[in-house]
Amino acid sequence: MNREHRAKLSKGYYRHNACGDSFTCKVCGYPNTPYGAGSTHRNHCYNCLSSQHIDNEPGDREADCGGIMEAIGVWVRKGGEWAIIHRCKQCGQLNSNRIAADDNPLKLMSIALKPLGNPPFPMERIRDLVAVMSGNEHSEM
Repeated sequence: MNREHRAKLSKGYYRHNACGDSFTCKVCGYPNTPYGAGSTHRNHCYNCLSSQHIDNEPGDREADCGGIMEAIGVWVRKGGEWAIIHRCKQCGQLNSNRIAADDNPLKLMSIALKPLGNPPFPMERIRDLVAVMSGNEHSEM
């Protein structure tokens, strides 16, 4: 075993070193390469945004689960950078990953807008709340 291969097997190697490996997405079948991601770390499919549960901590490659990490949401980090929230379909673990430059913008927006399409309250309540906030509690809209 050569020195470079041994180093890659050490804990946390990929946390600070680029992973030049390509992979085929286990969900949609698209081929993914590290090129075009805008960084040296490709950790999810650019097409469907799914990932595979291979890390317990970023870059350690120590997760035994191997389940599919489904993109379930997005959030905005300090400074305005978007990140994808992944949940493992097998064990339920949550992870956050930076978006990549070539990620599917339609998929990102559909995930971001999903909560607005199914709010946790009746839509009719918005009309009532607007009336209360504007001081027109008794007027009909």
